Amino acid sequence: MDTGSMCTVERRGRVHLITITGAGEHRLGLPLISALRSGVAAARASPGAGALVLAAEGKYFSNGFDQAWARTVPLHLQMSMSEGFRGLLADLLALPMPTVAAVTGHASAAGCALALAHDSVVMRGSRGFLYMSEVDAGIKIVDYFGEVLRQKVPDAATRRDMVLAGSKMTAAEAVRRGVVDAAADGGVDDVVAAAVAAAEGLAARGWDGEVVAEIRKAMWPAVWGKVKDYGAEAAAAARPRL
Repeated sequence: MDTGSMCTVERRGRVHLITITGAGEHRLGLPLISALRSGVAAARASPGAGALVLAAEGKYFSNGFDQAWARTVPLHLQMSMSEGFRGLLADLLALPMPTVAAVTGHASAAGCALALAHDSVVMRGSRGFLYMSEVDAGIKIVDYFGEVLRQKVPDAATRRDMVLAGSKMTAAEAVRRGVVDAAADGGVDDVVAAAVAAAEGLAARGWDGEVVAEIRKAMWPAVWGKVKDYGAEAAAAARPRL
């Protein structure tokens, strides 16, 4: 499956792999957000899919929101980018299967939040960092980003360093501080293979996917509370019945 040439979607055994394509920064503008949401929806609808992995080609996992575009458009379009991303996080939290982020390169701002919104994170050991760049860029942090960080970064000093000091965290440090689960040696393909293997192991447990989703929401209620009205479930519930 090709989601508008920005992402590819493929099956590897029981794992649904979404890959952001190209060698660019993978800025999260409306087109990429929509493509990712389509990929997540495809995973949800795929018979026999037991886990999801999100990866990216090139140097970047994602360098955050498309701020250059946002500066050229009216405020309501800027808001639509943020709300679309809020919906993407809701889709991931409500997805009835385990999720793994393969952080194949730099993950900054919204890209960092996207990685941390997964159940587990495998990060490339030799290249790339996690970076909440808002303090350096002079941009206020979005409320639901704050909740993701509070729930997914276990140590208060680490959260402070990430958000108020703009620290760039390597894979080794992220593993040591409990922010990501594993660092994988090698290139992009090796990181993806490690993430797929981890996801396959989770899929093999044969868990009830709906139970997984409900446990996830209960584990991170503050995040779910801020995103739930924007996800695919909410959209489906609001759709008129014929």
